[in-house]
Amino acid sequence: MGLSCDHTLHRHQHHQGWDNSIAPVLTIAPGQTVEFDISESSGGQLSPQSSVDDVARMDFGKINPVCGPVFVDGAQPGDVLKVTLLNFQPSGWGWTANIPGFGLLADDFRDPALHLWTYNADTLAPALYGSWARVPLKPFTGTIGVAPAEPGLHSIVPPRRVGGNMDVRDMSTGTELYLPVEVAGALFSVGDTHAAQGDGEVGGTAIESPMRVALKFELIKQTPLAFPRFTTPGPVTRHLDSRGYEVTTGIGPDLMAAARAAVRSMVDLLTRQHAMPAVEAYMLCSVCGDLRISEIVDAPNWTVSFYFPRVVFD
Repeated sequence: MGLSCDHTLHRHQHHQGWDNSIAPVLTIAPGQTVEFDISESSGGQLSPQSSVDDVARMDFGKINPVCGPVFVDGAQPGDVLKVTLLNFQPSGWGWTANIPGFGLLADDFRDPALHLWTYNADTLAPALYGSWARVPLKPFTGTIGVAPAEPGLHSIVPPRRVGGNMDVRDMSTGTELYLPVEVAGALFSVGDTHAAQGDGEVGGTAIESPMRVALKFELIKQTPLAFPRFTTPGPVTRHLDSRGYEVTTGIGPDLMAAARAAVRSMVDLLTRQHAMPAVEAYMLCSVCGDLRISEIVDAPNWTVSFYFPRVVFD
């Protein structure tokens, strides 16, 4: 993948859920690098040959496996684990789905849907979305974190103060992520790689795609950190900015209701403008549209905006 790492972990070296009693599969020293072979978020339940029927049959107990845990020698509670995302080697295939009961507009879209993607893993040229669109790609890892101090098994689905399923699109090449350490060795794991995603991942899935990821680990001793923070190496939306955006809004006293209103309006707009089925527009919004809080101080109503990049339809 363009660089040689000190260690390699394979996709069978994974676990589901966060639990600080899970034995580490690798011990490293600060300053070392690890290449992770990561499954897509279905954990192998979907493949390039899958059909929509496979979406309905998915076992949620196998969703979102993470590769690890990695024990970082010398890491103690109160330290910070600095993780630099060095490189991604995408696979060239992925999937996006509407999973019944999941996603911001789950009440609107109750039936399963599936789009299978193929893309050029070397050039990362925009990927075709049927006959409607071409989506610019930006590989990143959706789930990345360390074990929490609380004992027992914790779901992988919600993000936590130690990271996890944050689904931040900017966890991409060159980003430096800082994670608060709560247990000895940190017990780091990573998974849920995506070829592209909109901020908010409103439909619940992005371009879910297996990849190999190279990371570097460093330790910052006894530096209080309440939640993860990160530094990006440069602009974060230039792969989408070139043609501007169509923007819809939702306004009201409830942020979630306003977010749903903004996304519903964009689904309606795309359906009218591009003769797309509504569920296809919804999945496309999840892959490349950005949900933003535009205003949260003018009580009693807040403004949520949904930005859809016009370059997708060039």
